[in-house]
Amino acid sequence: MYDIIIIGGGPAGLTAAVYARRAGKSVLVIEKETFGGQITFSPKVENIPGFVSLTGNEFAEKLVEQALAQGTEIEMAEVTGIRDNGKSKTVLTEDGGEFEATAVIIATGARHRLLGLEGEEELIGEGISFCAVCDGAFYEGKTVGVVGGGNSALQEALLLSELAKKVYVIQNLDDLTGEMSLRDQLRAKDNVEILLGTVVDAYHGEGELCGITVRRVASGEEDTIALDGLFIAIGLVPQNEPFAKLVELDDRGYVDADERCLTSVSGIFTAGDCRRKRIRQVATAAADGAVAALAACDYIDAIR
Repeated sequence: MYDIIIIGGGPAGLTAAVYARRAGKSVLVIEKETFGGQITFSPKVENIPGFVSLTGNEFAEKLVEQALAQGTEIEMAEVTGIRDNGKSKTVLTEDGGEFEATAVIIATGARHRLLGLEGEEELIGEGISFCAVCDGAFYEGKTVGVVGGGNSALQEALLLSELAKKVYVIQNLDDLTGEMSLRDQLRAKDNVEILLGTVVDAYHGEGELCGITVRRVASGEEDTIALDGLFIAIGLVPQNEPFAKLVELDDRGYVDADERCLTSVSGIFTAGDCRRKRIRQVATAAADGAVAALAACDYIDAIR
């Protein structure tokens, strides 16, 4: 039996592991895919405190190395649920595994909603991005596209318009759906072209994005646009389905927890992009990890 089981091996989960181990707790991190989370898709990262520049994979490797050096145990498996036993919790995995702990931290993150086009996964980090704050500087003086018409997409486009030579905003509906003030700011930009009622049908480029095919929904007319980069901003999908019947989620599927990282169930905590929050960055995920770990340690000490 462990003191703490952490579900998810991204920046939030691994930071939680480091803090919990330094507090003397036994820790197991269960990760289903790749350690590091969404940051591993970034070929160059320049907004992590303490590092001038490094790749997302390099950062992930450093996180894992640090957690292992502190004595964290790791299990590769997909978690399917948590059984609440009162003063202990049992984490269930797809392969039939059962792992018991006094406390659990849900740090499963959120994945970006994709367009589902051929070759999309291979082009993530090679021209396809999701965060203008993270990657916008790499497209200074270049041509980029933003897919989406909500607040997030418009904010991405506005930031990119200050850097890029040309910004295409591609929205499948007949109007933008973001706040009117954002729409007005965007329409006032000379280097922004808004394509309404338009969808992306295909990517172009071998190993690196060089353009897209777009189609007008009403007419079916197609066109090819040369691009250096494409930012997809059509929403996030929190990976909280296995816990939906146990902890309270908000109307978008995020764990309903504030900055204290406490869930609706005693002994279960949350951290990172899977919880309800406004800013989802590596720095805020790491902060959540520290808060959740220390809260879990306090909980364990209090019930023993």
